Amino acid sequence: MSPSLSDTPALSRRGLLKFSLGASAFLATAGLGASLSGCSSSIPASGFSSLRGGDLLFLRALVPVMLDGAVAVEGMSDAVEGTLKSLDYNLDHLSPEMLKLTRQLFDVLGMAVTRGPLTGIWGSWENASGAEIRHFLDRWENSALGLLRMGHNSLLQLVMMAWYGRKESWAHCGYPGPPTV
Repeated sequence: MSPSLSDTPALSRRGLLKFSLGASAFLATAGLGASLSGCSSSIPASGFSSLRGGDLLFLRALVPVMLDGAVAVEGMSDAVEGTLKSLDYNLDHLSPEMLKLTRQLFDVLGMAVTRGPLTGIWGSWENASGAEIRHFLDRWENSALGLLRMGHNSLLQLVMMAWYGRKESWAHCGYPGPPTV
């Protein structure tokens, strides 16, 4: 007697490993393809050292969602721009290899062919709602794929380090600032 569908697991460990390897290869290929094809310019946006125009489109949609609750609504615009400047400064001081990996992540999130399937945001980032971006972040945070969880952690750490390294963020978390010497 053959087992019924309910008797067999939906995805075995071997199947999950194969899927994860395939997804990793797809993401690496897409990022490399974007870099080699010129889809992702390595030229920084005006006024920035490392962040490119495509990165800014994505980050200007993401940062307000990540700072929600930590910044008053009326100060969000200034907080986003300040966070982007801090993030740019931090990226400019990364090792070349870490900057390359970060740019690959931004490329994958910026390309329409990879953005839709990976994030659930099928249109441009500028048109994505806060709820859609939160859903994308939750999806990556709780993904069965380690690569997506690593992507989520990278985005979270990059943005939070850029924000909480800024003086205007300190009051919200109760940090009095560095001691005077």
